[in-house]
This record gives sequence, structure tokens and C-alpha cells, in this order.
Amino acid sequence: MLLEKYDPEAGTRKLKGVLGGIAFAGLLAFSLFQLYTSIFGVFTAQIQRSVHLGFALALIFLLFPANRKKRKEYKFQVAWYDIILALLSIGVGAYWPLFIDDIVMRVGILTETDFYIGILAILLVLEATRRAVGLPITIIALLFLAYAYFGPSMPNFLQHSGLSSERIVQTMFFTTEGILGTPLGVSSTFIFLFLLFGSFLIRTGIGQYFNDLAVAVAGRRIGGPAKVAIFSSALQGTISGSSVANVVTSGAFTIPMMKKLGYNKDFAGAVEASSSTGGQLMPPVMGAAAFLMVEFIGNGITYWDIAKAAAIPAILYFAGIWIMTHFEAKRIGLRGLSKEEMPNRKEILKKLHLLAPIVVIIILLMSGVTVTHAAIYSIVISIVAGFLNRENRMTFKDIVLALVDGARTALGVAAATAAAGIIVGVVTKTGLGLKLANGLLDIAGGNLIPTLMLTMIASLILGMGSPTTANYVITSTIAAPAIILLGVPDLSAHLFVFYFGIIADITPPVALAAFAAAGVSGGEPIRTGIHSSKLAIAAFIIPYIFVLSPQMLMIDTTWLGILWVVFTAFCGMIAIGAGMIGYWMRKMHLIERIAAVVAGLLLIYPERFSDITGLVIFIALYAFQYIWKYKADQKVKGESI
Repeated sequence: MLLEKYDPEAGTRKLKGVLGGIAFAGLLAFSLFQLYTSIFGVFTAQIQRSVHLGFALALIFLLFPANRKKRKEYKFQVAWYDIILALLSIGVGAYWPLFIDDIVMRVGILTETDFYIGILAILLVLEATRRAVGLPITIIALLFLAYAYFGPSMPNFLQHSGLSSERIVQTMFFTTEGILGTPLGVSSTFIFLFLLFGSFLIRTGIGQYFNDLAVAVAGRRIGGPAKVAIFSSALQGTISGSSVANVVTSGAFTIPMMKKLGYNKDFAGAVEASSSTGGQLMPPVMGAAAFLMVEFIGNGITYWDIAKAAAIPAILYFAGIWIMTHFEAKRIGLRGLSKEEMPNRKEILKKLHLLAPIVVIIILLMSGVTVTHAAIYSIVISIVAGFLNRENRMTFKDIVLALVDGARTALGVAAATAAAGIIVGVVTKTGLGLKLANGLLDIAGGNLIPTLMLTMIASLILGMGSPTTANYVITSTIAAPAIILLGVPDLSAHLFVFYFGIIADITPPVALAAFAAAGVSGGEPIRTGIHSSKLAIAAFIIPYIFVLSPQMLMIDTTWLGILWVVFTAFCGMIAIGAGMIGYWMRKMHLIERIAAVVAGLLLIYPERFSDITGLVIFIALYAFQYIWKYKADQKVKGESI
């Protein structure tokens, strides 16, 4: 229920009878179509994408009711108009495969039938997106369509000649620049397979094993349950494309554990929200945005370049949360789990083979195997690992159910990427990306830091309420060009907007992941969001650093240089964590906290003078804390004697 409240993608009807059978068969056919084209080769772009779209739209209208508030009322039935919409969706999805030769021969000339099919496609995509993903991205897509049509009426630099309704329809459905554009193309190939991979990991028990392994590794440590939340959310984030889904699935287990050991309910929710959101930033999958990034950046950038570049920032993000939860636990005197509360570590370590699918997919992607084949092989490995798991051995029925679950998960992503295609199409046809970039540069006076700050604000606003894939498409199309115009490398600029688009999920006032965590913890949503933002401080700092100094992205540097960057940045996160929490070896005074944050910022910025200065302050603070604690301990010993 909680997942449905904050994540529209989770709230589907539970159909029974004939319609239930049709929906089940449709989901299974959707997965089998995607597997067939992945193994034997995809069709031409228009056919592959339109069939993918047809499946997704038809299934959304069957499974997602029009009114979220009436989900209970329509839980086991489908309204008559939804059946009509599903049939129309099948017609729209079949239009390109049936008439592709005729459409191509006409080279951009729309018939009356084409026009009405195109209008229908736009309306169906918008309504399906509203149902499966939510209002924010639907409203943004509508605003962009309005901008395309009313261009001459726009103020100042936003003004353009305007697009006629015929040209809008042609762009949106009869080219590969709109609904059938790159975002849907990636959804119909790479993203679907990785969502299917995630479904198999859950069905084989590997998803639950992530939690068990996290408890075994971190449970006994100071503030153990919070560290379990961080570790398990990082693992689950490699296969999930939803911060909210991460929060609710792992949070149902970790948040009560944190509260039981004495963490404040708002802080407990914040740890889970910030960790689950960070899962989208963690290679190898990065909420499927990594595959979109390859297509959007181009210029010879490979998937491995992106995963490698994102590694150090992701490690520092989670290190920051880990460090702050550690200091918070020390500050309020929390313990780890007792021996009795811990699972049998030997039994858990015996099942390390269950991590094989994750290890295999990383090795395959590193070795240059195509993303499609890496996903297929990893699905096969996960099935094999599932057969070897005695407690949760897969049967043929489980395989079928995993295929159905994977398709169900992909519905929201397909709708979101189709809607994102509308936005990209308008930006491409009107030149809006360049207009906004020039507008931001004018406001910032052409200076890099003010431009970065304005781009950050734009990305946070654009990212509110959008799933990872659509989030990246929107921010990279609208916000990234402003930074690129100032000479920032494409990869740095795209990762910059990606980071801030993602952490919109924990940034008040619209912090869906934090609100979902508050629903589990019983905390106050805004307070949980504020704590989440504080714990995720690394995500607000690191993007500025890797734009100013790309060494953090492993660009133009040596292995020795990378090790130094990691060491100094890690020390910097310790200092910032201590300064933010106000506790290191003992309670810190205000001046110490300020000095610690300054030292941390100097250490994170990869430049020799700043590193040395930060390290000197860091060592001085550490020595002062150690000496003060030693004297305090000696005094306590003396008094006890």
C-alpha cells in the first residue's frame, strides 16, 4: 500500500478471470518478444519501438486504473473505457509494422489517417504516463507541446516560429525524434533486459540475500542496522530503477531495526531514503540511465567509460552516509546487533555463489561484451544460481513468473521514456536546449560557478517526481547544454545534471523517497527529507568537484593519481561527516565543526595545494580530538580509582 502511495508504477490492478489471463499472457508475450529480438537481432527502429510501445500502453490501460484514489474500487475489474483504450493502443503499436513501406515511401507526407493515428498516439502516451508514472512528467510533456505550438507568443529568448499541429504530429510519431526516439529505443532494448534481470534476481532469492549479506557484514558494528541499510540499498540499487521501490522493499526491514536500537525515526527514514536514492548513482546499472547516457553523449563514449567515471563519486557518496551514521551512532551511544540478533554468518557466506550474476555482469561489461549480451548471459547465470539455491530453487513456474514480473516493472519505464521522447522532440525542433543554455549563461554572466549553481537548481526542479530514466533524459536535454557551452567535457556535464536530478528524490519540498521512508518509519516527511539531504551532502559537493577537476572521474590521470584522489576525498568525507553531525571522538564545538567542513572540502577538491592544506587541518583536528579524549578517559579512570 505504501509503495502504491508514493510510486505510481507499483499500483496495478490484481485482475482475475478472463481479463487476468489476458493481462498475464500479454506480459509474458512482452518479455518473450524482447528476449527474441535481443537474441536474434532487433527489428528496424520504428518497428521495434512501436511494438514495444503498443505492448506497454495496452497493458498499462488494463492494469492501471484511471483514478488512483479508486484503486481499491477497481482492484479486480477493468472499466469499459480502459478496454477500448487498450485496443486502441494495440492499433497504434501495430500501425508502423503494418504500413511501414507505405509510410516510408511517402517520405514525411501525412495522410488524414496518419494524422489521427499520431494524435491518438500522443494522447495515449500522455494518459498512460499519468497513470503509470504520475502527473509531474505528464505536465512537463504537455507544457513542452504547448511551447512547440505557441512559439510565436513566447517571451524574449524563448520565442520561436512555432510548429503546426501537423508538424508536431509528424515529429512525435512519424520520426525517431519524438515518442519513438532514443529514450524509447533504449527502453526497448537495454533497459527492459536489465529490469528482467532484476526480476530474476528477486525470484531466485538473490535480492533477499543482499539483505542477509549486509547484516552479516555490518550488523555487529556501531549503529549496525543503519549500516545494513546503506550496504543493502547500494546492492539493490544496482538492479532497481526506482528510489521509492528501494526505500519500501529494503526499508521495511532496516527502518524498524534502526528504530529498535534507538535511532530517531526521522533519522532512520533518512538513512534509508538517502541510501536507496544513491543506488541509482551506483554502477553497473545506475537505474538504467548509464545506457541512455551512452546514446545521448556519443563521441565514442562507451558504457565502460561511464561506469568507470561514476565509480569514485558513488563510493564517496555511500562513504559519506556510512561515516555520518557512524558518528551519529557514537554521539547517541548506539550499539550494533547482539550475537542472538545476528543470522548465522557461516551459512550466509556459504551462499556467496548467489552474487555470481552481479559479478558476471560487471566482468562482461568490463571485457567489452555488448550490453545486450551481458544482460542475457546474466539472466542465464541468475537462473543457474537460483537452481543451486536449495532454499529457493527455481521451477519452470518461477521462470514464467519472473518474465511476467519483469514486463510489469518495465511498463512505467516505457511510458516515461515515451513521454520523455515528446520533450526531446520539442527541444530538438525548436532549439530550446540552446536557448535555455544561453539564457542561463546570460543570467550567470558567463561564469562557470554561477552557471553550475543555476543548472543544479534547474536539475533539482526538473527531477522532482520523475523516474530515473525520464529524469536523466529531461535534465540532459534541457540543463546540460549550459555547462557544455562553457567547455566542460560532455561526460562531466551529463553526470552533473544526472546527480542533481536523482537527489531531487530526497530534496524537499518534493522528496518522494524521503516521504516513502517517513511512511515506513512514522516520521515527519519534511524533517526526514532535511536529514536525507544532510546525509547525502556528498551528492551536493562532488558534482562541482568533478566538473572543476575531472580526475575524480578517472579522466586524464594515472592510477597513482586515482589512489591519491580516493585517499584525500575519503579523509575529506570523514571531516565533513564529523562536522555535519558534530561528533568525532567526542562532541565538537562550533569552530571545530566549521574547521572540519572546510578541511573536508579542501581534501575532496583534487588539487595539490588544497589537499596539503586540508590534510594539515585534518591531522590537527584528529590530534586535538585524540588528546582531549585521552585526557577525559584518564580523568574518568582516576575518579573511579
